[in-house]
Amino acid sequence: MIKTFAKMPPRGLVILVVVLVFFSLGFLPKQKAKPTLYLIGDSTVKNGKGNGDGGLWGWGNFLTAHFDTTRLAIRNAALGGTSSRTFRTQGLWADVQAKLKPGDFVIMQFGHNDNNPLADTARARGTIRSNGDESQEIYNPITKQQEVVHSYGWYLRQYIADAKAKGATVIVCSLIPRNQWQEGKVKRASADYGQWAAEAAKQGGAYYIDLNNRIADKYDAEGEQKVRATYFNTQDHTHTIEAGAKLNAAIVAEGIRDLRKCPLQKYLVKKAG
Repeated sequence: MIKTFAKMPPRGLVILVVVLVFFSLGFLPKQKAKPTLYLIGDSTVKNGKGNGDGGLWGWGNFLTAHFDTTRLAIRNAALGGTSSRTFRTQGLWADVQAKLKPGDFVIMQFGHNDNNPLADTARARGTIRSNGDESQEIYNPITKQQEVVHSYGWYLRQYIADAKAKGATVIVCSLIPRNQWQEGKVKRASADYGQWAAEAAKQGGAYYIDLNNRIADKYDAEGEQKVRATYFNTQDHTHTIEAGAKLNAAIVAEGIRDLRKCPLQKYLVKKAG
């Protein structure tokens, strides 16, 4: 090695020494970290531990198939049983928020558990049914503390504001439809949680995907019998099996493609054909 250095031209030796010094001091330019897409929501985004227990899956498990993950990291931080309120009060959002950096993305989908009591002894996870600024102070029997509960839309707006303050791009999704039918059509959330999610997204300056109606359109086109047999198991009207979760993930990806000037689009894989 010493003989090799001795034969090296003086200029080359100087360059080598400078590179070694910069490397030892950590001054060499570091590779820029790729952005991260965080998914937050309930069990319809990630069921259980996300490993298909009971044959049930959330759509967040299959969203990676639609993105170039060499350029974008995807973290499914959703947790079953949470509402827009308890995902925040249980500290789950704080964990995500602490990791957010400029250029990251957040996709949220809540609503299935928001239509629950505000202060029952089982979960105490409900929110006020609106997108307004009304609130109600309650005694939470789970935490054994007083708590001010806000509207569903209010919590969504807080997530949007928090994420944007960290330099992240936010996409709000309306909740996926349940396997509930009336006169041959799947029930929709257009008059309540879907409407409030859309309003909150607009007020907060976030992107919005009407996931509820997009999936409902697909269900209606395929028909009740096929949907029940293909996308759900017989005991569950909320959680999808693998085929249903994959369908919903594909519809989320299509929704992203249709968003106007959304920077997340550039990380989608090209559609076949």
